[in-house]
Amino acid sequence: MSRDAIEIQALKSDSFGRISLMRDAGGVFVRRDLRHVPWWLRLPAWWLARREARGLQRVDGLEAMPQLLGWDGRILDRSYLDGAAMYQRPPHRDLAYFRAARRLLQRLHRRGIAHNDLAKEANWLVLADGSPALIDFQLAVLGDPRSRWMRLLAREDLRHLLKHKRTYCPQSITPVERRILKRTSWVREAWFATGKPVYRFVTRRILKWEDNEGQGPKP
Repeated sequence: MSRDAIEIQALKSDSFGRISLMRDAGGVFVRRDLRHVPWWLRLPAWWLARREARGLQRVDGLEAMPQLLGWDGRILDRSYLDGAAMYQRPPHRDLAYFRAARRLLQRLHRRGIAHNDLAKEANWLVLADGSPALIDFQLAVLGDPRSRWMRLLAREDLRHLLKHKRTYCPQSITPVERRILKRTSWVREAWFATGKPVYRFVTRRILKWEDNEGQGPKP
Protein backbone atom coordinates (compact mmCIF):
# COMPACT_ATOMS: atom_id res chain seq x y z
CA MET A 1 0.00 0.00 0.00
CA SER A 2 1.58 3.26 -1.15
CA ARG A 3 1.70 5.93 1.58
CA ASP A 4 3.53 8.51 -0.56
CA ALA A 5 0.89 8.73 -3.28
CA ILE A 6 -0.67 12.06 -4.24
CA GLU A 7 -4.19 12.56 -5.56
CA ILE A 8 -4.44 13.64 -9.18
CA GLN A 9 -8.21 13.71 -9.54
CA ALA A 10 -11.31 12.76 -7.55
CA LEU A 11 -13.31 10.34 -9.70
CA LYS A 12 -16.27 9.75 -7.38
CA SER A 13 -17.22 10.50 -3.81
CA ASP A 14 -20.30 9.19 -2.02
CA SER A 15 -21.41 7.73 1.29
CA PHE A 16 -19.45 4.53 0.66
CA GLY A 17 -16.07 6.15 0.12
CA ARG A 18 -13.96 8.31 -2.13
CA ILE A 19 -12.48 7.03 -5.39
CA SER A 20 -9.48 8.95 -6.67
CA LEU A 21 -6.87 8.77 -9.37
CA MET A 22 -3.52 8.62 -7.60
CA ARG A 23 0.16 8.77 -8.52
CA ASP A 24 3.24 7.46 -6.75
CA ALA A 25 6.74 6.48 -7.79
CA GLY A 26 5.34 3.42 -9.55
CA GLY A 27 2.87 5.35 -11.70
CA VAL A 28 -0.88 6.03 -11.79
CA PHE A 29 -3.47 3.90 -9.98
CA VAL A 30 -6.99 4.13 -8.52
CA ARG A 31 -7.74 4.28 -4.79
CA ARG A 32 -10.97 3.62 -2.89
CA ASP A 33 -10.65 5.34 0.50
CA LEU A 34 -13.07 4.44 3.30
CA ARG A 35 -11.50 6.57 6.03
CA HIS A 36 -14.09 9.32 5.81
CA VAL A 37 -17.18 7.13 5.53
CA PRO A 38 -19.86 8.01 8.15
CA TRP A 39 -19.69 5.65 11.14
CA TRP A 40 -23.13 4.19 10.46
CA LEU A 41 -22.08 3.14 6.94
CA ARG A 42 -18.61 1.84 7.74
CA LEU A 43 -19.66 -1.80 7.94
CA PRO A 44 -21.47 -1.96 4.55
CA ALA A 45 -18.73 0.17 2.94
CA TRP A 46 -16.07 -2.21 4.29
CA TRP A 47 -18.10 -5.24 3.17
CA LEU A 48 -18.40 -3.89 -0.39
CA ALA A 49 -14.70 -2.97 -0.56
CA ARG A 50 -13.68 -6.38 0.76
CA ARG A 51 -15.94 -8.02 -1.82
CA GLU A 52 -14.23 -5.97 -4.53
CA ALA A 53 -10.80 -6.99 -3.22
CA ARG A 54 -11.77 -10.67 -3.33
CA GLY A 55 -13.09 -10.27 -6.87
CA LEU A 56 -9.90 -8.55 -8.00
CA GLN A 57 -7.82 -11.33 -6.46
CA ARG A 58 -9.77 -13.85 -8.54
CA VAL A 59 -9.12 -11.96 -11.82
CA ASP A 60 -5.41 -11.61 -11.13
CA GLY A 61 -3.49 -11.67 -14.39
CA LEU A 62 -6.48 -11.20 -16.69
CA GLU A 63 -6.17 -8.39 -19.22
CA ALA A 64 -8.72 -5.56 -19.42
CA MET A 65 -9.59 -5.86 -15.73
CA PRO A 66 -8.15 -3.95 -12.77
CA GLN A 67 -5.43 -5.66 -10.76
CA LEU A 68 -5.43 -5.50 -6.99
CA LEU A 69 -2.47 -3.52 -5.65
CA GLY A 70 -3.39 -3.46 -1.98
CA TRP A 71 -6.20 -3.69 0.59
CA ASP A 72 -5.76 -3.00 4.31
CA GLY A 73 -9.39 -2.74 5.43
CA ARG A 74 -9.59 1.03 4.88
CA ILE A 75 -7.88 1.67 1.55
CA LEU A 76 -8.16 -0.37 -1.62
CA ASP A 77 -5.68 0.32 -4.44
CA ARG A 78 -6.12 -1.11 -7.91
CA SER A 79 -4.43 -0.62 -11.26
CA TYR A 80 -5.61 2.11 -13.61
CA LEU A 81 -7.21 1.33 -16.97
CA ASP A 82 -6.89 4.09 -19.57
CA GLY A 83 -10.38 4.41 -20.97
CA ALA A 84 -13.82 6.00 -20.76
CA ALA A 85 -17.15 4.63 -19.59
CA MET A 86 -19.37 3.19 -22.30
CA TYR A 87 -21.85 6.07 -22.04
CA GLN A 88 -19.00 8.56 -22.45
CA ARG A 89 -17.56 6.88 -25.54
CA PRO A 90 -20.42 4.87 -27.02
CA PRO A 91 -19.36 1.95 -29.26
CA HIS A 92 -21.91 2.71 -31.97
CA ARG A 93 -21.95 0.04 -34.70
CA ASP A 94 -18.74 -1.40 -33.29
CA LEU A 95 -19.28 -5.14 -33.62
CA ALA A 96 -15.62 -5.84 -32.79
CA TYR A 97 -16.10 -4.22 -29.39
CA PHE A 98 -19.01 -6.48 -28.47
CA ARG A 99 -17.31 -9.62 -29.77
CA ALA A 100 -14.29 -8.80 -27.61
CA ALA A 101 -16.57 -8.01 -24.67
CA ARG A 102 -18.19 -11.42 -24.93
CA ARG A 103 -14.77 -13.12 -24.92
CA LEU A 104 -13.85 -11.01 -21.89
CA LEU A 105 -16.95 -12.27 -20.06
CA GLN A 106 -16.12 -15.86 -20.96
CA ARG A 107 -12.65 -15.50 -19.42
CA LEU A 108 -14.19 -13.93 -16.32
CA HIS A 109 -16.74 -16.70 -15.90
CA ARG A 110 -14.15 -19.44 -16.39
CA ARG A 111 -12.35 -17.98 -13.36
CA GLY A 112 -15.48 -18.63 -11.31
CA ILE A 113 -16.64 -15.05 -10.98
CA ALA A 114 -19.87 -13.36 -12.06
CA HIS A 115 -19.64 -9.58 -12.19
CA ASN A 116 -23.30 -9.13 -11.24
CA ASP A 117 -23.48 -5.39 -12.05
CA LEU A 118 -23.13 -5.11 -15.81
CA ALA A 119 -26.41 -3.34 -16.50
CA LYS A 120 -24.50 -0.17 -15.63
CA GLU A 121 -22.71 1.36 -18.58
CA ALA A 122 -20.28 2.94 -16.13
CA ASN A 123 -18.86 -0.53 -15.41
CA TRP A 124 -17.99 -1.11 -19.07
CA LEU A 125 -14.96 0.79 -20.33
CA VAL A 126 -13.92 1.61 -23.86
CA LEU A 127 -10.13 1.64 -23.67
CA ALA A 128 -7.89 4.00 -25.61
CA ASP A 129 -7.52 1.38 -28.38
CA GLY A 130 -11.29 0.87 -28.59
CA SER A 131 -11.35 -2.50 -26.82
CA PRO A 132 -13.57 -3.33 -23.80
CA ALA A 133 -12.66 -3.56 -20.13
CA LEU A 134 -14.55 -4.19 -16.89
CA ILE A 135 -14.37 -2.34 -13.57
CA ASP A 136 -16.19 -2.23 -10.20
CA PHE A 137 -16.31 -5.68 -8.65
CA GLN A 138 -18.15 -4.66 -5.46
CA LEU A 139 -21.10 -6.94 -6.22
CA ALA A 140 -19.12 -9.77 -7.79
CA VAL A 141 -20.06 -13.33 -6.84
CA LEU A 142 -17.42 -16.07 -6.59
CA GLY A 143 -18.08 -19.78 -6.94
CA ASP A 144 -17.70 -22.96 -8.93
CA PRO A 145 -18.22 -21.97 -12.59
CA ARG A 146 -19.89 -25.34 -13.21
CA SER A 147 -22.55 -24.85 -10.53
CA ARG A 148 -26.12 -24.08 -11.54
CA TRP A 149 -26.10 -20.82 -9.54
CA MET A 150 -22.94 -19.49 -11.19
CA ARG A 151 -24.17 -20.49 -14.65
CA LEU A 152 -27.37 -18.55 -13.98
CA LEU A 153 -25.45 -15.44 -12.90
CA ALA A 154 -23.11 -15.76 -15.88
CA ARG A 155 -26.14 -15.82 -18.16
CA GLU A 156 -27.40 -12.63 -16.53
CA ASP A 157 -24.01 -11.01 -17.16
CA LEU A 158 -24.30 -11.99 -20.82
CA ARG A 159 -27.88 -10.73 -21.06
CA HIS A 160 -26.81 -7.31 -19.77
CA LEU A 161 -24.02 -7.19 -22.34
CA LEU A 162 -26.49 -8.04 -25.08
CA LYS A 163 -28.78 -5.22 -23.92
CA HIS A 164 -25.91 -2.79 -24.50
CA LYS A 165 -25.23 -4.40 -27.86
CA ARG A 166 -28.89 -3.96 -28.76
CA THR A 167 -28.57 -0.26 -27.91
CA TYR A 168 -25.34 0.49 -29.77
CA CYS A 169 -25.12 -2.24 -32.40
CA PRO A 170 -28.74 -3.33 -33.05
CA GLN A 171 -28.09 -4.40 -36.64
CA SER A 172 -25.75 -7.13 -35.39
CA ILE A 173 -28.04 -8.84 -32.87
CA THR A 174 -28.45 -12.50 -33.86
CA PRO A 175 -31.63 -14.60 -33.51
CA VAL A 176 -30.03 -16.55 -30.64
CA GLU A 177 -29.14 -13.32 -28.87
CA ARG A 178 -32.71 -12.08 -29.26
CA ARG A 179 -33.97 -15.22 -27.56
CA ILE A 180 -31.52 -14.72 -24.68
CA LEU A 181 -32.72 -11.14 -24.27
CA LYS A 182 -36.35 -12.26 -24.10
CA ARG A 183 -35.73 -14.98 -21.50
CA THR A 184 -35.51 -13.30 -18.12
CA SER A 185 -34.49 -15.34 -15.08
CA TRP A 186 -36.13 -15.58 -11.67
CA VAL A 187 -33.10 -13.67 -10.32
CA ARG A 188 -34.07 -10.63 -12.36
CA GLU A 189 -37.74 -10.91 -11.40
CA ALA A 190 -36.87 -11.24 -7.70
CA TRP A 191 -34.56 -8.21 -7.88
CA PHE A 192 -37.19 -5.98 -9.48
CA ALA A 193 -39.85 -7.18 -7.05
CA THR A 194 -37.85 -6.90 -3.82
CA GLY A 195 -34.24 -5.73 -4.08
CA LYS A 196 -34.59 -2.76 -6.39
CA PRO A 197 -37.32 -0.97 -4.37
CA VAL A 198 -35.14 -1.27 -1.25
CA TYR A 199 -32.07 -0.09 -3.20
CA ARG A 200 -33.94 2.96 -4.50
CA PHE A 201 -35.28 3.81 -1.04
CA VAL A 202 -31.83 3.63 0.55
CA THR A 203 -29.99 5.54 -2.18
CA ARG A 204 -32.61 8.22 -2.89
CA ARG A 205 -34.31 8.75 0.45
CA ILE A 206 -31.56 7.99 2.97
CA LEU A 207 -28.31 8.69 1.12
CA LYS A 208 -29.86 11.45 -1.04
CA TRP A 209 -28.27 10.40 -4.32
CA GLU A 210 -29.50 8.68 -7.44
CA ASP A 211 -27.47 6.17 -9.39
CA ASN A 212 -28.85 7.43 -12.72
CA GLU A 213 -28.55 4.06 -14.45
CA GLY A 214 -24.86 3.69 -13.90
CA GLN A 215 -23.87 7.19 -14.97
CA GLY A 216 -23.10 8.32 -11.45
CA PRO A 217 -25.03 10.47 -8.99
CA LYS A 218 -26.99 13.32 -10.46
CA PRO A 219 -25.58 16.78 -9.69
